[in-house]
Amino acid sequence: MEGCRILVVEDDQDINRLLCTILGNAGYTCRPAFSGSEAELWAGQYSYDLILLDLMLPGLTGEEFIQRLRKKKTMPVIVLSAKAGLEDRVNVLRLGADDFIPKPFDNAEVLARVEAQLRRYKEFSGGGSGSVLTYGDLTVDRESITVTAGEKAVPLTAREFEILALLISHPKKVYTREQIYEQVWGGEYMGDDNTVNVHISNLRSKLAKANPREYIKTVWGIGFKMAD
Repeated sequence: MEGCRILVVEDDQDINRLLCTILGNAGYTCRPAFSGSEAELWAGQYSYDLILLDLMLPGLTGEEFIQRLRKKKTMPVIVLSAKAGLEDRVNVLRLGADDFIPKPFDNAEVLARVEAQLRRYKEFSGGGSGSVLTYGDLTVDRESITVTAGEKAVPLTAREFEILALLISHPKKVYTREQIYEQVWGGEYMGDDNTVNVHISNLRSKLAKANPREYIKTVWGIGFKMAD
């Protein structure tokens, strides 16, 4: 993953410098941004493989930045914030963030989570033979990272795309929340259902806007599968 470009959005100069140093030493190329407005400018002009994002920023807030970004971009977004309450975490996941790390953070954990997000993102966007998956009128193209439902395009975040690709790859299989988390996030499941539930909810909502039929079925007490 060396050479990947990361946008570090943090208004505290010392913390921003620390994050860039940690990632730079691991071989990543970092660009610092110190406000939401500056981050929006850089994200619009250049391509990044991942964004590390604080929430409490001058000008454009982190939440507002995510909302605007997700209209155009699918790269992973990891939120780093002192706003670590359950409501705050669920809110940013609903907006389109892929992971949440509370402050104060552990340097090694930040690096590990960045590596995991990039690894999964690159795997799912790598393309290759058999990259187009279909189920009824639903099509998932891993090469172009696009989804269509009822011939209408469905804009998804990287993590939503990965969940759908996982489910559609074995449409009859019921995946537990633990299995989804460990395969899509690439980390150990800690028993927190909110992360998976929020992403499934977002995914269903976006699919429903393209076609009102049910695509993802909840198997109560177990997990999720593609609807028959």
